[in-house]
Amino acid sequence: MDLNYLAIDIGGTNVKYGIVNRAGQLIEKHSEPTQSVDLASFLQQLKVITAQYIHDVKGIGISVPGKVDHTDDTIYGGGALQFLDKINLPQMLKLSIPVAVENDGKSAALSELWLGNLKGVKNGAAIVLGTGVGGGLILNGELFSGTHFQAGELSFLSYHVDLPWQKMIGTLGSAVNMIERIATEINLPDKHNGLQVFEAINRHDEKAWPLFQAYVTEIALLIHNVQSVVDLQRYVIGGGISAQPIVATEIKKAYQKLFAHRQIIANTLTPAEIMSSKFSNDANLYGAIYHLLLVINDEK
Repeated sequence: MDLNYLAIDIGGTNVKYGIVNRAGQLIEKHSEPTQSVDLASFLQQLKVITAQYIHDVKGIGISVPGKVDHTDDTIYGGGALQFLDKINLPQMLKLSIPVAVENDGKSAALSELWLGNLKGVKNGAAIVLGTGVGGGLILNGELFSGTHFQAGELSFLSYHVDLPWQKMIGTLGSAVNMIERIATEINLPDKHNGLQVFEAINRHDEKAWPLFQAYVTEIALLIHNVQSVVDLQRYVIGGGISAQPIVATEIKKAYQKLFAHRQIIANTLTPAEIMSSKFSNDANLYGAIYHLLLVINDEK
């Protein structure tokens, strides 16, 4: 048997899956809508997917929304798929090969650490811009999970003491929300047409550009706040919108403006590097497999 592995990336909208080989090449990729009605239909979907490959792969790596407690790999929260709360997927799937589960933000960070733009970086982070804001911290060359396996849950950062969800980074930094706002402002019929939204952004449309600038400023402020605590070398920007070069470019410009705006910040803090992720929307597939390899082979 070739050393191939099945990677599954579970999202609130789509389930992506593919075959990753031991060299870290994504040699096959598919996507289908997530069966999000209830747990039973979702599990059936996973069983159909895994049944196609069970005899041809050495193991399965799964990226999931929500916190994963690696004491026993139970998922907590479940993000957009609340029926995943307190679910242990490896136990429920009952497969004959190893199955490893990791949080989606941490999977993104692992992909970049393994083969991407955090490879060789001692201290760094991945920030994933999607429905919410995911994150993964790399400290001393390894994924940092935290005491309760919740390090990098950036969506829950808030600037308001009463913690309204609308004022948390998961909302303010949501790429989906940003696209919807701009699509509405420029009167697009499809409020989720990211390509048309970015066409407007890239030509500096007078209605789209201010909204985009407000968005990248939120992400720049997020990076500034994280950087004030952990002092990282590099942040990589992931998620589907990171395929647009203007995203990382404008986040970096907004971040630099924060330093220019306050002299005490510039005098005290060294700015971090900011760049796009290498794997963009496929990052969680790679990261899920790297986590699997760490689990079954204790690889570094």
